[in-house]
Amino acid sequence: MIKNSVSLLLLSSIIIISSGCSSSSSESSSEPEVQWYQPEKTASFHWQLQGSINPSYDVTIYDIDLFDTSPETIASLKAQGKKVICYFSAGSYEGWREDAYLFHDSDLGNDLDWHDERWLDIRSENVRSIMKNRIALAAQKGCDGVEPDNVDGYTNDPGFPLTYKDQIEYNTFLANTAHEYKLSVALKNDLEQINDLVNLFDFSINEQCHHYNECDYMQPFISQGKPVFNVEYDDIYRDSQEALNALCQDSSAREFYTLVLPKALDDSFRISCK
Repeated sequence: MIKNSVSLLLLSSIIIISSGCSSSSSESSSEPEVQWYQPEKTASFHWQLQGSINPSYDVTIYDIDLFDTSPETIASLKAQGKKVICYFSAGSYEGWREDAYLFHDSDLGNDLDWHDERWLDIRSENVRSIMKNRIALAAQKGCDGVEPDNVDGYTNDPGFPLTYKDQIEYNTFLANTAHEYKLSVALKNDLEQINDLVNLFDFSINEQCHHYNECDYMQPFISQGKPVFNVEYDDIYRDSQEALNALCQDSSAREFYTLVLPKALDDSFRISCK
């Protein structure tokens, strides 16, 4: 969704190495299976998809662009004790991404708001293969989790006859694939499917639930002890202390972690309710 510079790593260079190794029949591993990062409900959050990453925030999680962030930056953030979530669009084609050539013409639907961005046919096996490679890239770069964006195409005008069931199946594929790579995974927006998907996803990222009066939808995540990270963009929260106080009071009552950010997500300003 955000247009940045190309990544330092090419997806075509990914080499997926099997983690299995041979052992004698008399030996069996007693080591527990390594699990993915599962953030606590009280985790804190910074979201920046454009510009040089500002590493100075005292938060649990940094959510940054998968393609435009180097492994060195990710390693540096993790060395500070932060968890790193890597953003990519799972439901739209972005013509500036370095793997854009892998999509077929038949995968591409109607335009989104961003230039050179189009909805994807999430029923396509080719689309799923590309997304699996993106998740593999996140694991290769050292990300602790992923944020797949645009996972509610069925509620929009994607140019394909996508159904509720199609979206559930695709989002389930994303969650399961992330977990196969031992990565945490966020459910981004997709409010009407939360009850069906909350068990599969590790946390929620929402845009403007207060603006649209939709915050009740995320309660299942809180009920399961999973965090909800909410971002609001309205200028009123910068211009009116009273409006900001009301926002933060409601957010606190809901046990959300709420930020007021620029739509560009470029760290030009940041207001946190906590």
